[in-house]
Amino acid sequence: MMAAASTLIGTVVVAAARTPAPPPASPAPAPAPAAAAPAQVALPARYVVLTFDDGPDPVHTPQILDVLARYDARATFFQVGQKVVQHPALTKRIHDAGHSVQNHTWTHADLRKLSARAFDQQLRSTDRSITAQTGVLPRCVRPPYGAMNSAVTQRARALRKQLVVWDVDSRDWTKPGTAAIVQRVLAGVHNGSVILLHDGGGNRSQTVAALPAILKTLKARGYGFRTLTC
Repeated sequence: MMAAASTLIGTVVVAAARTPAPPPASPAPAPAPAAAAPAQVALPARYVVLTFDDGPDPVHTPQILDVLARYDARATFFQVGQKVVQHPALTKRIHDAGHSVQNHTWTHADLRKLSARAFDQQLRSTDRSITAQTGVLPRCVRPPYGAMNSAVTQRARALRKQLVVWDVDSRDWTKPGTAAIVQRVLAGVHNGSVILLHDGGGNRSQTVAALPAILKTLKARGYGFRTLTC
């Protein structure tokens, strides 16, 4: 309607300035259809949270990313700051693939044993290394070993961080064999489970080998995958 009104006003002005009157203006072209709004992806109602600790690792992290992509699964990676500095492109790749990258301290330190100043340095240094690659400030912290006490909780809160542990432990770091890792995850899983796996900190070839069976079975049971941003 606005385009038609503009054409009509232009015709009137030109007609008053000369004789004879010009022929009627041709109809204004129809406006182009509005672009469709991007579809909103609904979060799965039945879901698990896959988490991977101790990376990034130059061997096993890319392999895990490839498996996750194959099954269209998203995960949260709790990363060690020193390793982010060593392998920054991997942290960026994780973020660019749609996964969440969160804080797992600078050196994999037991947070219970640190002074307030050392605690602050462990988290802030890791934040800077991750944010440099993702552009996103981590809000979640996974305390190494799941080690927490009241001081850890209070200090994390002062930094506006949320502590995140797990309720399904694959114990893949013990290298119990691929079948054992699969069994431990699937036996304990329920709606909303936070599953602990590792992409770094040692040889994680068993974890890589177990992941396809875990993802295939979870999807067959109707689970989707959510990530953590706290």
